[in-house]
Amino acid sequence: MTECKSSPELAMLPSDWPCFQVDDIFHIQQGKQVSQKNRLGDNQKPFLRTKNVLWRRLDLSELDQMHFTDNDEERLALHNGDLLLCEGGWVGRTAIWRDEIESCYYQNHLHRLRVSNETADPMFALFWFWYAFEFGNIYFGHKNVTTIPNMSKSRLGGLPMPLPPLSEQRRIAAVLSLVQKAIEEQERLIALTTELKKTLMYKLFTEGTRGESQKQTEIGPIPESWKLQRLQNLCDLIVDCPHTTPRFVDFGVRIVRNFNFRDGKFIAEPSFYTTEQEYKNRTKRAIPTSGDVLFSREAPIGEACVIPSDVRMSLGQRTMLLRPKCDKLDSHFLVYSFYSNNVKKWMVTTAGGMTVPHLNVADVRQMFVPVAPLEEQFIISKYLLSIEIKLELCVSIKNKLNDLFRTLLHQLMTAQIRVNDLDLAELGIELSEGQQEVVS
Repeated sequence: MTECKSSPELAMLPSDWPCFQVDDIFHIQQGKQVSQKNRLGDNQKPFLRTKNVLWRRLDLSELDQMHFTDNDEERLALHNGDLLLCEGGWVGRTAIWRDEIESCYYQNHLHRLRVSNETADPMFALFWFWYAFEFGNIYFGHKNVTTIPNMSKSRLGGLPMPLPPLSEQRRIAAVLSLVQKAIEEQERLIALTTELKKTLMYKLFTEGTRGESQKQTEIGPIPESWKLQRLQNLCDLIVDCPHTTPRFVDFGVRIVRNFNFRDGKFIAEPSFYTTEQEYKNRTKRAIPTSGDVLFSREAPIGEACVIPSDVRMSLGQRTMLLRPKCDKLDSHFLVYSFYSNNVKKWMVTTAGGMTVPHLNVADVRQMFVPVAPLEEQFIISKYLLSIEIKLELCVSIKNKLNDLFRTLLHQLMTAQIRVNDLDLAELGIELSEGQQEVVS
């Protein structure tokens, strides 16, 4: 055992949480060096690199291979429950091996930690490393920092690590795993919803809502009843005036810049401001109002959003204001059209610029936009908005779960709260019968 005095958090741990060195708890083994010489041979086996090791999970979608001798295989074999900790790259990042595939090994920038102390739970250790390396700065200063940060075997082995009673370790790991599984479920829903929106966008802007036949146009297929029109015939196009970089101040009128809108949404931060007088000078042609559309001529090209009703703003450089000329064009539909495959492809291929790709004002004026009958525009906007609301809900839930995880990780790993004192139902965590047995 060792004394836990390397940080205030460790010094305040309860008496039933003795402190050990990592090499008192684990047998540590570094992997095989990746080199041209080691790649030669007929016993090619998959191996893990640092990029395959994420916090708590492994990404096995792309595995490299090299030659492993019989001695290599015996020395570097992975067993269920082994921890893999990054020696380089994202130092300290840790995942657990669960026999996902047969005969897989690992490179020398990974440490394999195998429990040698029967009083340690591997999953608890994983969460401890996550806290100590990522959030608590418990191990700050223990990395070798040369040109590439790294954690040597000797330094890793000498790091302090508290061990609560084994039953408490398992309960802590079970609670934190539940929160992580809930986060992963939201990530899965976000990916599915994002793909659904992408698929629906393509279908709606090529087939419409009625599944009608298509016609070929200058930008590709669109529904037969739709019209292809140039943007200048649909909207008044207003650029910033004058064409200069505004003088920024700490407070005043917001200058909206092209990174203040992404994926059809207005993003408040970062915020830039100009004076009231310069605002008046820059908005002589038109004051942006609710219902107008913001459009970016600069990379990422074609980002757009409908102006929020409660934001008073002035235009930044290469940000345009599009104001529909008639009541036959829905602003939200116009924004969605900029993200449709055909229009986006046209913008990317048309953009010029040696350093930063951008559209000239003349290009924007001549841009073709597919226009559906007004009633169908409303229907399409409603469909896509409902998906975006679902997506925003999933992102919001994920963010709250991430906050909950960080809070619980800190409080449980520093014994500010004990797992038996947690009201999991109040935290929104539902347990199965098997999980209840572990936690209770």
